Amino acid sequence: MEKKQNQRKNDKSFSLLLSIILVFSIFGAVIFSVAQKISAEMSSSAIQNLSESLELMKGTIDAILLKEAEFQKLIADEIAEIGDPEQFIRTYNKNKTMVKMSLILSGEEEGISNTGETFTEEELDFSANWTIDGIPISKSYVNYMGTWAYTIKCPVEKDGREIASLYIEYVYDALDRSLPDGFYNGHAMLYIMDTQSERMVLKPKGMGERDAGHLNLEDFYRANNIQEEELQAEVAECIKKGDNILFYHDVQGKSALNYMWAVNDGSIYLIGYVPIEAIQQEGRTVNQNIIIVITVMLVAFFLCCLLYSINQRQQNKIRKEREAEREIHNQRLAEALQAAQIASNSKTTFLSNMSHDIRTPMNAVLGFTTLLAKDADDPVKVREYTKKITASGQHLLSLINDVLDVSKIESGKVVLTIDEFTLSDLVSSVDAIIRPMAQARGQSFHVEVSGIKHEYLMGDETRINQILINLLSNSVKYTPEGGSIWFRIIGLKQRSSQYEHIRIEVEDNGYGMTPEYLKTIFDAFTRAENSTTNKVQGTGLGMAITKNIVELMGGTIDVSSEVDKGSLFKVELEFRIPEGRADHQFWEKNGIAGMLVVDGDAKTAESIQVLMKDTGIRVDTVFDAEEAVRLIREESAEFTYDLILMDWNAAGMEGIRAAEKLREVLPDTVPLLFLASYDAEGIEEALHMKNTEMLAKPFFVSAFKEKILDMQTGRREDAPAETVEETTLEGLRFLAAEDNEINAEILVEILSIEGAECEVAENGRMAVERFTNAEAGEFDAILMDVQMPVMNGYDATRAIRSLAREDAADIPIIAMTANAFAEDEKEALDAGMNVHLAKPIDIDLLKEVIKQCIIKKGIVHEKE
Repeated sequence: MEKKQNQRKNDKSFSLLLSIILVFSIFGAVIFSVAQKISAEMSSSAIQNLSESLELMKGTIDAILLKEAEFQKLIADEIAEIGDPEQFIRTYNKNKTMVKMSLILSGEEEGISNTGETFTEEELDFSANWTIDGIPISKSYVNYMGTWAYTIKCPVEKDGREIASLYIEYVYDALDRSLPDGFYNGHAMLYIMDTQSERMVLKPKGMGERDAGHLNLEDFYRANNIQEEELQAEVAECIKKGDNILFYHDVQGKSALNYMWAVNDGSIYLIGYVPIEAIQQEGRTVNQNIIIVITVMLVAFFLCCLLYSINQRQQNKIRKEREAEREIHNQRLAEALQAAQIASNSKTTFLSNMSHDIRTPMNAVLGFTTLLAKDADDPVKVREYTKKITASGQHLLSLINDVLDVSKIESGKVVLTIDEFTLSDLVSSVDAIIRPMAQARGQSFHVEVSGIKHEYLMGDETRINQILINLLSNSVKYTPEGGSIWFRIIGLKQRSSQYEHIRIEVEDNGYGMTPEYLKTIFDAFTRAENSTTNKVQGTGLGMAITKNIVELMGGTIDVSSEVDKGSLFKVELEFRIPEGRADHQFWEKNGIAGMLVVDGDAKTAESIQVLMKDTGIRVDTVFDAEEAVRLIREESAEFTYDLILMDWNAAGMEGIRAAEKLREVLPDTVPLLFLASYDAEGIEEALHMKNTEMLAKPFFVSAFKEKILDMQTGRREDAPAETVEETTLEGLRFLAAEDNEINAEILVEILSIEGAECEVAENGRMAVERFTNAEAGEFDAILMDVQMPVMNGYDATRAIRSLAREDAADIPIIAMTANAFAEDEKEALDAGMNVHLAKPIDIDLLKEVIKQCIIKKGIVHEKE
């Protein structure tokens, strides 16, 4: 019986709870409906207010124009009564509205102006037949002061006949002073456009041409992404008829109400947009108050639930409280995740003005493609054309990369990646790139390092390398064949014991630069132009990028140059010194307690001693081989050197004989190292002697230690190279998601040349469906484009990874896309792709990536 009563109580309580929920749900639905209605009504009211504001501004401008016309008629009547109208014109002073007054007597082609110069009507355009109060108004133009203006032409009549024409020039800035400083709290954008030329003659206050971004109607369309042809046609028709138009369109990723409002029967237009969020500001305020009310209701609802739960058993109360806390926590996590996703997806696009140098390689690509089709039967010409097409394409890609890089720097998206690096690795990587370029042009490339106390430093090695490559590659390009280039790293006096102060110098004896160009060398899109350098192509962004990176690192860059004598770039940077780099055990383990340095350059010898200061070993220096032999014989009784380091240049012309003399007085177990550049002459013969090796200039402790380890383990740099395994794609089958037919055709052809098959899907969804229906192992990898219709590459990758197939989780998916920024690579990896490759396709890199991705499957073929 008691059990039934408890059951009835529970049923009543449950019914009561359902009733409360139903009441609150109905109440909430009513409030939500009211809120939506209020928001819609306020939006409609705001649109009406916008129309009224535009009509008010239109009326203001019409009134100003009408007053100007009436004023000009009065002046014309006054001139008609004056005996000497030309004297009246000359002595009439301009004001803030009227900047120029001119008069041409009837029958004459030239007249006079109050500014003093001769006046003609040739530069004015009245062909549109626009009028103000019956008198003609000209097409808008830029006057001698550099501001947009218009001229009103008024006849001067006396006794019923026209004796002259009065021209008065007015500036649009006068209209600007009569317009409001801003409406919708300054969120709305307002321009004035001349209808005939469709040029923006008045921009928002505080914005110049570059800042405003809109020079004419076409720029306004492009900047605000109004690309729909039907919409543009409708706007053009309205402008043609002098009608007003309002339309909704997204501007900079936000919904906005765009307007084009005719003034003076359509001779000029008010153009701009108002963000919808600004229009709905009042509605949002009301809705926020409604949300507060709803929140209070929800709090009351939860209090009711709490009171209800108190009547239940204590254990049930604890369970419900925990569920409520978990629900709130999950809601907060979901909101935080949504906010993070919105923030990560917020991007701005930057479109740069492409210069003549950008169009030049594209012209070459298109031109040689035409010739290729014409001479397809001539294999010699085909190979020549394809070689030039490839070179032009690579050049165009480097130009585009420069534009994107400088855009990224200027938008503040570049972040330095600070990590430990060694100067030896930095110099070696730069030398490996620049020396072949210099040798190809018959140039001498010299590397010098002096005064460096610490070679292990903290900094962004990639960006430092970019600075050096930009400076040195420019020196190679702007130095004639047979010239010389010097790359120096100089240690300066430290400002702090925790930082190494370094100067980087890049000097050449090339064409040099004029003093005028030196003033703009670090500006974007500038490049030296003269008879000797105008064939060197580029965007002119290299120096701008270099300067931005140097300043981002807190450094400075300077340049000095003379025409036909060369240039010298100086970069000063400070790098933090990592702690705990001394490694005394290394030298003890390898049995080195003392070394002898033979170098004819005192500064180089001193630099070696400074770098070896913290190693704990004895370092003696002499200036030539004969002195070294004498010292070794004298010291052999008391102290034995464990290693000899000799600058190959210090041996002079008798380098081989000097080396042989040293080798004779040294035990066979003591290594003899030659400090020399890679292109040093005559050193090959010396390296055939026993226990003799070469250490590449400049001297660094890290490279020195590596060489010692190589010698201790019996390895030599001149040993026969191991057989290199080359990856081939023979027999592999790929599924490619690519919506561009030309790209797909190129991909299929390249893979077929490598002996691989490729099936193309036109979008991400088709790729998912094809893989879903494929047999296990039918495809070895998936090549995924990112930007595709229907389904993009990221969503397609996630869909494939979620399939209930064994191979869905581990089949290699390689992103092949033109999106080449670091954030694009991160997004690809986050979506489940294995690796990110930027277009255009590098087949060697693609083969290496495929080898790394699927070699574990045992299906990549190797050939000796």
